[in-house]
Amino acid sequence: MLCCSLGCDPVKALVLAPFDPAVLRQLQQTVDITYESWMDTKKLLSPQQFIERIQEHGMSIVVVEADFLPREVFDKARGLRLVGVCRADVSHIDVAAATEYGVPVVNTPARNAIAVAELTIALMLCLARHIPSAHTMVQSGQWTDPTVAYFHMRGSELWRKTVGIIGFGAIGQQVARRLAAFEASIRVYDPYAAPAVMANLGAVPSELDSLMKESDYVTIHCTTTAETVGLVDARRIALMKPTAYLVNAASAYVVDADALASALREGRIAGAAFDVYKSWPAKPDDPLLKLPNVVLTPHIGGATDESVTRHSLSMAEDIQSFLKGERPRNLVNPQAWK
Repeated sequence: MLCCSLGCDPVKALVLAPFDPAVLRQLQQTVDITYESWMDTKKLLSPQQFIERIQEHGMSIVVVEADFLPREVFDKARGLRLVGVCRADVSHIDVAAATEYGVPVVNTPARNAIAVAELTIALMLCLARHIPSAHTMVQSGQWTDPTVAYFHMRGSELWRKTVGIIGFGAIGQQVARRLAAFEASIRVYDPYAAPAVMANLGAVPSELDSLMKESDYVTIHCTTTAETVGLVDARRIALMKPTAYLVNAASAYVVDADALASALREGRIAGAAFDVYKSWPAKPDDPLLKLPNVVLTPHIGGATDESVTRHSLSMAEDIQSFLKGERPRNLVNPQAWK
């Protein structure tokens, strides 16, 4: 073990996030790591378990993905020096408490941007070509007439369609890059996106109402904030074309689910695809589960091997920077950095 900003004693880290094996081995050259991925243990630690592991086993670095770190942990586990979060969202971490105790929190923004963007395109194609229904027809033995699918499953092409992207961060931009292959006309609603970034990706800024009216596909890629909750409400859903589709792999809270279900049930829009829900797993009484013109996936947007490798590399880099006394690149709470 090397000397670092925490002294010359071996630095101990508890890593509960899934980690790329090669990156883990590299990090173990300078850090004494206890690796217990929650995907292997199928368990999340309680606050008391965190406190015991940090205090009794001398864990000064904790790296999580799904585990929660409430104020109680920061109040009582005074040996904690760095928290790593292997995702962009840090809402399950009490960052204010971490800052109060001078504990830097680092995350891994855009780790799953490519994965979610690819799933978004896949969901669009599923809707356009009725792929789930076609698969079920063949697999279940219902394909008895060689011509029936030509009548009942005639789809549309994604080529040169108008796609409205709500939220133009890392994921929205990756979606735009992939839509270029379809020669799509891209509209973007994002008050904070730089016009130059949109222009470089062939996208045109749009007011939200106009985007809803003009788009053949509306795809949501904004996070859950006070500004975005209920953004796609009943009035805006009513603006969509009857041939249009809505795709949501970002946040269930952005869309009025009841209004959307009504529009789908009544045929006022053609279909929708969801990878996110207000509960996880989705509740059996969720109205979307009963609709034939909906494609649903179980929150797998970021579930790729490459996403794990990406967040592992990013996290290892920031841990090494921290140990050298250098400011981590993805520091969430700069007020905690001394």
